[in-house]
Amino acid sequence: MFAVIKTGGKQYSVAANDELEVELLEGAPGDMVTFGEILLVGGEAGVTIGAPFVEGASVSAEIIDQMRTRKILVFKKRRRQNSKRSRGHRQHLTIVRITEILTNGAKASGKKPAKAKAKVAAPATDAAPAALVSGGLDSSNLSLISGIGPTIEKKLRAAGITSWEQIAAWTDADIAKYDEELALRGRVVREEWVQQASELLAGKPPRAKVDQAELKSGEDR
Repeated sequence: MFAVIKTGGKQYSVAANDELEVELLEGAPGDMVTFGEILLVGGEAGVTIGAPFVEGASVSAEIIDQMRTRKILVFKKRRRQNSKRSRGHRQHLTIVRITEILTNGAKASGKKPAKAKAKVAAPATDAAPAALVSGGLDSSNLSLISGIGPTIEKKLRAAGITSWEQIAAWTDADIAKYDEELALRGRVVREEWVQQASELLAGKPPRAKVDQAELKSGEDR
């Protein structure tokens, strides 16, 4: 059984035991919350679409954690006005685990699943919790791959590419696909993004930092 819920101005497709990040909810880890705005419910009996919400349907969930995303910089400059402003922002999010999908006005039992299989369902713009690899580096930091700057990183994240693991697993077909869709102009192959991602996962230092160090020292390494 699955449902489409609405919370924080966004819509999420969920099923029992799914974990997802939503806009900030009040509560502490372990608290139970109920989503009452259910747009769609589906199961073996078929699909029920709300108008706008499914009457008598609700979704119960347990709060797993309260978190904040990685900081983003908001920069504004007025051309030829000698005026600029830079601000930082970290969005507050709540991680919840879906426990029950209820219909026909049924009440939540309040029972928590004994063992839940982690599955993150989040909007494309959501930032997933950072994963650390050998050396304590954040595998979601795409800028550590030499050749990926802020503009290209933004394009990749918008396309759902958020980690070194994904880039390291690219096939020739994937490279051709993203090269055309994101107008990368052959940079993936030319700058060896796949190889760089594999090296980072293996614990090797980022080429971007090594290159910078060489420029400063004037010596090859």
